[in-house]
Amino acid sequence: MKNTTREPITLPRDADSRLTEAPDLTLGDASAGAAVAVTTGPSGPEPDVHATQTAMTCRPRATSPSAPRKVARGLAATISSTQLQHGIWLRTLLMANRFRVIRTIDVAVCCFPERGFKAALTAAQRAMRGMVKANLLRRYRTDRFQTVYGLTQKGVDWLDEHGHDAASSVRRVSDMTNPEHRLWAQFWVLACEARGLEALTEQELLQALNKDTKEGQPAVQGLLTVTTTRGKRASTLQLRPDAVAHEQNGTTWLEVDRSKRGSDREASLAALVSSVGRVLKDGSALRRVVILCKTERIRKRAIAVLNGLAEANNSEVLIAGRRHFRELEPGSYAVWSAQESKLRDGRTRLVDTLAGHVIVQLLPIWLPKVRIDASNTHSLAGWFGENYLPYRRPESQGPWAMPVSPLLRPLKDVGAK
Repeated sequence: MKNTTREPITLPRDADSRLTEAPDLTLGDASAGAAVAVTTGPSGPEPDVHATQTAMTCRPRATSPSAPRKVARGLAATISSTQLQHGIWLRTLLMANRFRVIRTIDVAVCCFPERGFKAALTAAQRAMRGMVKANLLRRYRTDRFQTVYGLTQKGVDWLDEHGHDAASSVRRVSDMTNPEHRLWAQFWVLACEARGLEALTEQELLQALNKDTKEGQPAVQGLLTVTTTRGKRASTLQLRPDAVAHEQNGTTWLEVDRSKRGSDREASLAALVSSVGRVLKDGSALRRVVILCKTERIRKRAIAVLNGLAEANNSEVLIAGRRHFRELEPGSYAVWSAQESKLRDGRTRLVDTLAGHVIVQLLPIWLPKVRIDASNTHSLAGWFGENYLPYRRPESQGPWAMPVSPLLRPLKDVGAK
């Protein structure tokens, strides 16, 4: 068989080569790979217009490429993840050294108050898992099935490496059976600090009051001296709060009521709220008394004490030493007193003056019970986005300012109260 060589055919220059190619049908949303029927005409191959239109109409429209969704990185956009973790661990371990025993919700308040509650709790749980795994903290379960954490010796060494003195607390935490009262008091202190206030626990307050006490002098045991009367017997008591916060116009006094008050404690409460406006031993004025109650029954009993004082005093004329209690909303009372005002001719008159407020509300005991997964049945209310922490602020004082992230502060300032 004779081998022949096939030579390429050269088209004339005036021939339109586009007639032998499938037209570009990628207009709008048509696919580039659409099949096009080609027919042969007098002047050469021609595309079938009807087949082309059918192919274009039968194919689905392709969606235009959209920009990728931008994920908000939060603090990681301005702080490196290593530095961010270091700041979280440093603040948490300093808090454990300060209070000796902490909970996960304390870390959420201390490090993430600006976030929503679920986000803050998730970040706090992640941080606690990392520190427990690194043996900086140790986990314990109390008799009331509360999970608490103590500072280990390795955590003390870690703080020492970063220039902070500390002491281990695991032995003390292991002996605690029900530290619920102190846990809620320090939670309130952290909530005040998240709002930008200076706050102290009962132990820290006593240390501050006796800071300048010389040897041989009696130690200061209370912040306020009151006189209570039961029947014909009068007694003088030294009262001290579970925690205090210092605000611009005076001191806020905290009482944590985990159980119903007996007659003696109710008399102390009545004397305390009747002292709103008085000068305390640290030189500040008592402007607010906040009573956090564990149950609704305890809250109603505290309100009954206030309503009894209002019923006994509001019908009387205000004089020095007497208080009027006017309810603003359920659980919130304005306390009025009579203040002396000097006239130009030397005489004095009594002027009704707003001395402060008394706020009674429930402890947010539901917040530590919240679960992040779908099995959660507890409320998420009561976080910093609402008017609840550290206390429900009266409208006359204006709304709370939203917390800012404490992790934005320089590391050298971390741990300062």
